[in-house]
Amino acid sequence: MIYDLRHKTTYRYGAPVAFARCVLRLTPRDGPWQTVLANEVLISPKPAAVLERIGPFGETTRTVEVDQPHRAFVIEARSRVDVHARLIDANAPSPSWESVRENSLTSPLLGPEGPASFLYPTLRTPITPAITEYARQSFWPGRPIVQAAAELMGRMRSDFAYDQEATDVRTPAAEAFAARRGVCQDFVHIMISGLRGLGLPAAYVSGYLRTIPPPGQPRLEGADATHAWVSLWCGPDRGWVGIDPTNAAFAENDHIVLALGRDYADIAPIDGVILAPGGQTLKVEVDVIPTNEEDRLL
Repeated sequence: MIYDLRHKTTYRYGAPVAFARCVLRLTPRDGPWQTVLANEVLISPKPAAVLERIGPFGETTRTVEVDQPHRAFVIEARSRVDVHARLIDANAPSPSWESVRENSLTSPLLGPEGPASFLYPTLRTPITPAITEYARQSFWPGRPIVQAAAELMGRMRSDFAYDQEATDVRTPAAEAFAARRGVCQDFVHIMISGLRGLGLPAAYVSGYLRTIPPPGQPRLEGADATHAWVSLWCGPDRGWVGIDPTNAAFAENDHIVLALGRDYADIAPIDGVILAPGGQTLKVEVDVIPTNEEDRLL
């Protein structure tokens, strides 16, 4: 499936901003199940400097500096991506989760393709006994890892309420878990915390999810959104499997990967600093369009 993507972020400030420096992670990720066909990032005002490089988890980053006074800062990423993911069957043979745990400690792969970076707790995904025990209910002795993970995401879909007002970007995983509500970021942090509590390597994935409008209604421009899910290492033969606890679905051709890391702090699409007094407003518009639709972005 080939998608055209548009991700537009607009900051408006209450007073002129003299200087801004931001790191952008807005180039979709190339990999075995996804190919980036085109990508451009348009920035207004025009940056005085742009430094492009590859980050620690394989993501393309752009560090931009704007040194002219401005009251609006607009960043628009346009991409075309070919997603050709494998289909995941929860009941197909997969190794036991205990064997995956053991293999993760001896794997020679130390880069982002391997499990080493994704085994240990972070500030946003601490090992929390209550969350570990919640995950353990799906991981009984000898159970195949993909089957266990599928049950865990299904339980989360049933037990947790999607509530945009319940949390914000700083909410700890333990707080969202206790409330049993939040958004995709919260559900991913909770699931990662539980999996790592069991000794399993799990990564945070940011990206986009194709949404389909109700029958007879047009797709609303700019109404799509960024999304997050979990990538679980299932051993050297099975590799990484995408798990979406928000929707109780495996990440297949409707999921487009932007970046992955240990938690949200590693993969925020935009972060940085500005020098200015006063407040700001933020507007984000996202379009995820299969290229068989009539409208095009590129």
